[in-house]
This record gives sequence, structure tokens and C-alpha cells, in this order.
Amino acid sequence: MSAGMTTDDQAMKAVEEAGRAARDTVPGLAVVADGRLDDALHAMADLLGRQVAPVLEANAEDVRAAQAGEVADALLDRLRLDEARLSSMASQLRALAGIPAEPSRHTIRELPGGLRLEECRRPVGVIGANFEARPNVVVDIASQFVKSRNAGVLRTGSAAIRSAVALADTVISPALSQAGLDPAMIQLIRTPGQDSARALVSQPGLIPLVILRGSGDSTRALAAEAARHGVATMAHADGGAVLYLDAAADAGLAEQLIEASLDRLGVCNRLNLLLVHPARWDALLPPITELLGRLGITASLPPHAHPLGYEWALDTGHEATVTIAPADGPRAAAMIANDETSGLAASIVTADEAAATEFLGAYAGTGAFWNATTRLLDGFKLLSVPETGINIDAVPGPRGPVTFRDLYLRQFVVTPA
Repeated sequence: MSAGMTTDDQAMKAVEEAGRAARDTVPGLAVVADGRLDDALHAMADLLGRQVAPVLEANAEDVRAAQAGEVADALLDRLRLDEARLSSMASQLRALAGIPAEPSRHTIRELPGGLRLEECRRPVGVIGANFEARPNVVVDIASQFVKSRNAGVLRTGSAAIRSAVALADTVISPALSQAGLDPAMIQLIRTPGQDSARALVSQPGLIPLVILRGSGDSTRALAAEAARHGVATMAHADGGAVLYLDAAADAGLAEQLIEASLDRLGVCNRLNLLLVHPARWDALLPPITELLGRLGITASLPPHAHPLGYEWALDTGHEATVTIAPADGPRAAAMIANDETSGLAASIVTADEAAATEFLGAYAGTGAFWNATTRLLDGFKLLSVPETGINIDAVPGPRGPVTFRDLYLRQFVVTPA
């Protein structure tokens, strides 16, 4: 650090330099052929296979440091990379490259006076992204920016900084160069700490939009800081999915979906609140608690000393917990999910179509499911496209998994017909 420069100054300088470097690449992106963008994604996928050793070595250092800090198992699961995860990341990149480019403009209607109204989709320019310590997200978000012709400034949690640097330097940057793109279009902030996160959301002239991923108060605080500076955000701060077992629920299917919804505990769309119809409570509760016990999950039963929607994934050391409560019918279950949780996702298990219709009609959250696990609320699982995050805002705009298709601005163009 330079003499007299605080960590806040250092972070601000790093973000400003990254934002300017990314912005300088924007004009060239407008004229790049679609095929070159996809070439870059294929190159990233290939390099993930060839750069396994340096990436996994850097990740192992991150994991060792996190373990020394007694990080919870669920967070370690998010942090850890292995060859299977790298292969999965490469497969997603190839799938994204295979999606045809969407038209940049279309005619809406003819206007009086021999004029034509068209709607154009224009890239934002430079987009920031602040996300949790999950190394795979570095590649996920970078790929979305490339596909959408946006430059980007990425900042990850400090626990994943070595992995992020390895991915940026051995995979992303070389791949962009191989495809004839300016590698400066994707910038990684290498200054650890929350100062860099706050700096990222305070540059409206350089970075007008920031995607905020993570959970809880820190993400909400960043969204508030961004608003103070006039920076728009797409924030994902809270999760916690709901599963409701209706009076007509199949017990076997219910157990399958419970287990499928708890395959990973540190993710937002895992089972968090299990609601059970009173008519099935006595019959279903014993086998469910036995199943949870086999999975190493604690059941939080009534009376609860916490709110019903308390998100266990955010409670370090208690992630392996599910809240169980009664719900007197489909509408009551939907209202509990609406009022007590973030509104991320909820599912009903029932053989009664009328009950499912009532539940789906009453639930106002982002993802509504019938006889399916809420783990499906994921960009690749749901849309076969990697996501930048899941937006649960109850306002018009991108909602649910945010993909490259959402990273555009609408422009109206009037020309002679």
C-alpha cells in the first residue's frame, strides 16, 4: 500500500482502474461477430480442461486457509473445486456457446409519416458483479458478460481470491485473447476485503449496474450503498425454499423430494421450511424426521424459537437444519411462503390437481413448483444457461435466474420505413 493510502483508498483506486480498463473495450465489442464471442466460450471450456493443475492448486490453498479459519462445511462445499466441477463448468460454457444469438432489433410497427418503429437490444456497457466465495461463479458470470457483449468488473469473497485469480489468469484472459477479443473486457478485483465491494457500487459513471450475489445483511447493505450513489443493482440477498406436503401428498414422493432438496446445504434453493397438512402430520412426521436424521439434518419442530422462514443456510454451524410446521391447506401454505420467506421458491406435493392449482395461484414467489424440487430454480437446471444470480425482486424486470438475455437495455429507434 502506498504511504498515506488507506485500504478504502486502495480499493477505490483498484475499482476505478478496472472500470476504466473495461470501459475502453466497450466500443470494440459492438462490432464483434457473434461467432467470436462463442469462440471465446469454447476456448474457456478447453482451457478449463488444460489448466486443471494450477486452478486446483490455487483452490486447495483457498480451502486450507478457510479450514484454518473454521469455515462451516456448507461454505467449504461452495468454495471447493475438483475435476468433476471443472468439467461441469466446461460443459455449461459449451452449452452457452451453442445458443444462437438473438436478434439485436425487431420492428414493432409502422408510424404515420412513413416511419418505422424498432426496438433494439443494447448491451449495458460495463457491469459489475459482487458474489460469494464460489470460484465457479467467476467463470459463470464472465461467460454471461461475454455472450451479452458486456464488459465486466468482478469481485468475489476473499476466501476464494486465489482460485478466482487462477481462473482469470489461466482460463478467462487467455481464452479472450485466443478469440481475438481484448482480455481487458473482464476485470477481476484483486484487493480483498469489503472496501472493494463498497467501491464497486460507488462508480455510476464507470459501472452503472452491479449484480449482487450473496446472502443476508451484507448484500442488502451493498444494495443500499449502491442506491445512495445512483448505481442500479440486481440483488440476490435471501433464499430459503419451501416444500408443502398436502393432504393428498404421496409419502414416497415427498421423501424423494425432501432428499433431493437437501443435496447441498449452502445454496439458496435448498429446502428450508417444510410445511405439512395437519391431516398428514402424525403419519408423515416420523418417517420424515427419520429421513432427516439419516441425512444428518436436524428438524426444528413447533414451538419454534425463531421465525418460520429463518434461513438456515446463513447460520454458520446450523446449516443442517430444516424447519417443520403445519399448514392448514394449499392456500394457507402459500400465504406462509409469501409472508414468512424471501419468496425465492415453493413447491407443493400432492396428487390433487385442484389443491396444486390453488397453491400455485396463491404463491407469489419467483419459482412455483408442483411435485418437483425447488433445487430446479437454477439457471442451468431450469433454462440450460448459466446464471449471474437469481433475482427475487417483486417489481417488473428480470426475475428468477438472470442470464445473458437479461443484460441488455431497451432502445426505441425510429427510421424512415
